[in-house]
Amino acid sequence: MHSTPSVMAYGRLPFPPSLLFRNLASASDRVFSPMDRGGFGPRGARNRLRIGGFVCCTGSPGMWGPAATSIAQLAVADINRRGGILGREIEFSVYDAGGPLDDVLDRAEQAIASDEVDLIMGLHTSAVRVALRDLITRSRIPYIYTPVYEGGERTPGVIAIGETPRWQSRPSIHWLAEAKRASRWYLIGSDYVWPWQSHRAVKRYIKETGGEVVGEEFVPVGEDNHEAHLARIRAAKPDVVLISLIGTDSVTFNRAFADAGLAATTLRFATCFDETALLGIGADKTENLFCASGYFPGAGSQAGDEFRDRYRAMFGPFAPPVGSCSESAYEGFCLLEAAASRAGTLEMRPLLAAADNLVYRGPRGPVTVRSGHARMPMYLAEADGLDFRVVRAI
Repeated sequence: MHSTPSVMAYGRLPFPPSLLFRNLASASDRVFSPMDRGGFGPRGARNRLRIGGFVCCTGSPGMWGPAATSIAQLAVADINRRGGILGREIEFSVYDAGGPLDDVLDRAEQAIASDEVDLIMGLHTSAVRVALRDLITRSRIPYIYTPVYEGGERTPGVIAIGETPRWQSRPSIHWLAEAKRASRWYLIGSDYVWPWQSHRAVKRYIKETGGEVVGEEFVPVGEDNHEAHLARIRAAKPDVVLISLIGTDSVTFNRAFADAGLAATTLRFATCFDETALLGIGADKTENLFCASGYFPGAGSQAGDEFRDRYRAMFGPFAPPVGSCSESAYEGFCLLEAAASRAGTLEMRPLLAAADNLVYRGPRGPVTVRSGHARMPMYLAEADGLDFRVVRAI
């Protein structure tokens, strides 16, 4: 069986299709457009499973779009090679989840009503997830949300499997307090729901260590002038700056942070960050930069190594780099395959029931999903040039 990709970006992509689906001819006989109805019946009755991938291809988080889309396509190819989901070959289409929320909602409504997707796979910001919840509930379409997020998602039909502050930030904060004697913290994040809610949790964890928050601010998404923020950070004299900026906003901030001479004396800790961001920052600006995640290429697991080998084989040596933010797309397909196999059907209720109290295996290793949330191996790593060196499992 072969994967059947298509792109529904609704606007100019920040990268060419040749990069998005490089070397795809070896994995696909044809590309389906939304108007191509050949071989497709009503939702749930056709012999292909139509999945809509909502990926940020534009805006600040759009820097992960190429890798996330390529990784999702690898997952589709892997599953289709094994016979698909319950015998149904996956057709995967990408919709841009960047830009104004009203535009994203319009794309989601078209994906469900006109393109008749069977399931939505989301790799985008929490702001988009919150905006889509009512539509998902009304449409009764399963929705798997894969990236790091603030936790607490309980909307019927939504399965959120990304890292959350309790298991990601809490042990990291305790380690930094003990190993680095960090007690003064400055929090800076993008101005939307993920940083808002994550910082609420982080403040509790800092208090547990006896530390204090000496400053906090939220920055409009897309802001790239950080002089005023850095001046306030310098004046507050923190031991650690906890960074919850999204995508390229984090890149420009970290560059400016190092250029301001703060990197040598002040630790940085980020939770939505990976090798793509390191490439954007530059090897000479990553000193004292820590990150916690469920996936690092350097974690050294056999499953992770085999995943990267397949990725390189499919997309070549110049493919977008694999990191935790984009790798989560693969995890979503692993969950779907395991839940469908357990349920024996793709009907929403039994599929969601099967996804509860489930253990699946992917590049991250064994991941346990309970009540729509995931527990996975977690690591704290320190930047080493353009790579992350795992410090410890947390």
